[in-house]
Amino acid sequence: MNYQLVNDLINSAKNYQDDKDIVLIEKAINFAKKAHQTQFRQSGEPYYFHPLEVAKILTEIKLDTFSIASGLLHDTVEDTSATLDEIKKKFGLEVANLVEGVTKINNFSLKVNNLKLGENYRKLLLAATQDLRVILIKLADRLHNMRTLHYINDENKKLKIALETQEIYAPLAQRLGMRDWQEQLEDLSFETINPEARSSILDRLEYLNSRDENIIDSVRYELKKLFLEEDIKCSIDGRLKSPYSIWNKIKNKDITFEQLSDIMAFRVITNSTRECYKALGIVHRKFPYIRERFKDFISSPKSNGYRALHTTVMGPKNKKIEIQFRSNAMNQIADYGVAAHWKYKDPKKIKEKDTKEYKWMHDLVDVLNSSNNQDELIENSKINVFNDEIYVFTPKGDLIELPINATAIDFAYAIHSQVGDKCVGAKINEKLQPLKTILKNGDQIEIITSEESQPSPLWERFAVTGKVKSQIRRFFRTKKRDEYILLGKEILTSFFKKENYDLNDSTIRQILHGFNLQHIDDLYEMIGEGRVTSLSVIKKIYPEFNYKSSRKFEIEEKNQIRLKGLTAGMSYHLAGCCSPIKGDTIVGIVTAGIGVAVHTIDCDILSSYSDNPERWLNISWDSSTQNFLLSSSRITVVLKNQPGSLGKVTSVIAKNNGNISNINFTTRKADFFEIVIDIEVRDANHLKNIVAALRLVSEVSSLERTKG
Repeated sequence: MNYQLVNDLINSAKNYQDDKDIVLIEKAINFAKKAHQTQFRQSGEPYYFHPLEVAKILTEIKLDTFSIASGLLHDTVEDTSATLDEIKKKFGLEVANLVEGVTKINNFSLKVNNLKLGENYRKLLLAATQDLRVILIKLADRLHNMRTLHYINDENKKLKIALETQEIYAPLAQRLGMRDWQEQLEDLSFETINPEARSSILDRLEYLNSRDENIIDSVRYELKKLFLEEDIKCSIDGRLKSPYSIWNKIKNKDITFEQLSDIMAFRVITNSTRECYKALGIVHRKFPYIRERFKDFISSPKSNGYRALHTTVMGPKNKKIEIQFRSNAMNQIADYGVAAHWKYKDPKKIKEKDTKEYKWMHDLVDVLNSSNNQDELIENSKINVFNDEIYVFTPKGDLIELPINATAIDFAYAIHSQVGDKCVGAKINEKLQPLKTILKNGDQIEIITSEESQPSPLWERFAVTGKVKSQIRRFFRTKKRDEYILLGKEILTSFFKKENYDLNDSTIRQILHGFNLQHIDDLYEMIGEGRVTSLSVIKKIYPEFNYKSSRKFEIEEKNQIRLKGLTAGMSYHLAGCCSPIKGDTIVGIVTAGIGVAVHTIDCDILSSYSDNPERWLNISWDSSTQNFLLSSSRITVVLKNQPGSLGKVTSVIAKNNGNISNINFTTRKADFFEIVIDIEVRDANHLKNIVAALRLVSEVSSLERTKG
């Protein structure tokens, strides 16, 4: 046994646990060691080192004894001969339930692929709504696995684990307020997913640090001096932002590295809320602040309970710096999140009525449950960590939290889905405004409804929240269900008849069993929508069936971009006005004599069809099969006119697996020149990564995607 690891764990637990609690932890240590005694990790270390490290991480956030014991036992049921009954007998029902919860999560995580991220996230949230400690144990488990990810030799496996961590676990840690865990998970994932971008950012940060020697210490000294003069007792921490945080701001805010205003962040910890406001006032009197960067999360806390004051000022040495002001109590919640205020010796179940901090979890589960396919699940399950929040009010003065750039339609659905479905307009600050109006902090909104109203497909274009997008899609999906059922029935009946097979009750029962469906209408809908083919149905019950045209069909399909939501045989083309590529949110417009024109949801031309909802089709990219085709996308780049600048751009594109099909010089001046580059990419995310990597090139002055 590694006595150093054991001692570190016990000593960490003793900082806040009673002696009787330590006995249970020691018992769990011995059980885990014995259960895992023949197993080793890829690092060569005994496997039981892992549960020891997981438990140690849990003690750092001061979780209860049962959680620590469960962290030690979390892999025993899945990976050893130990059973839940055995754990229940030795450690009690509560520990057994926690271990069972983590085991269920592990069972689906082991089978993860990109298409199942949304489904996995749904299961995680469902587990969280039962007992949050299950998620905290799983997050600790994932954190240690990420710290040792470099020992895995299989690069594809490493990438899958890193992607799942980035898309699911890091955002979940953020929403639970586990900021330290969130940043660790993000950076460790980033190191695997995009090591070149991370290395480039670290080089830029190192350069800035060397250029402005000891800038962090210098600013911290100036702030400390300022507060001492005003008799404010506080502690001040300062740091450079994490590479992943910087990368996402470059990627999502369409800015270059030089345009980042908050590379440095400082934290002022005071003894009280009153002193937070006093310290803020002192800073604002001394340094000019950037108005749109000030946020008061004390009077309007975030949904996860986070409270603080945030501001960005032109600080000492004329540097833009972000400063956060927290009391000691606020800092505890900021560091430990849910673990700071959840009392585990009280009833363990989280209920929405008990605390508002977890209402987002229940709302998100509702959104996920309304999603129809994996693509929607992925889209709706992602929590945008980098979206700021705004706070608006109902006519009665109730506070509603929404993401930045949210519109009146987002507000309507935040009140209730039925209010959203029936809304026709909004009064914002008592003035009638369109539903697409972007809301601002402090707005008071009244939604106007009509019983005759129904959702418009155009709403998805300006809606921000996943709840609205999901609700709109569900409405139009339900509307089309009968049509798809009739079409699917006709297609399947005709195919069986053509191949001289009888589609009787017995056959239908076999088909339903083969597809794990309850009702034949569900199958008809899938066929009518194009998600299932008649050939796959007949092969379910007649595996020996040989359809002469099937091979030819499969070969042809590999050379096409496939879409979901189109009736079989319906022709379509990608609209030249917006040039959609796989991964863009798209909509189909039925055009007489042409078929279906596929547009991006933000295409300007869509407004001309707002009065013809019957021509709109709810379509999406089909990601069930691999797409062998590359899509062409266009970017416009303004470069500094320096030797080698164009070479750097083309090199970055090549390193990120982009294929340049055309370059056109549009403007050339003494200092700058503008070029239009056509790049062949796999999908929208591939393009987004290329664009973000280009923004890190110091010679790139500006860059944007050009449609058309």
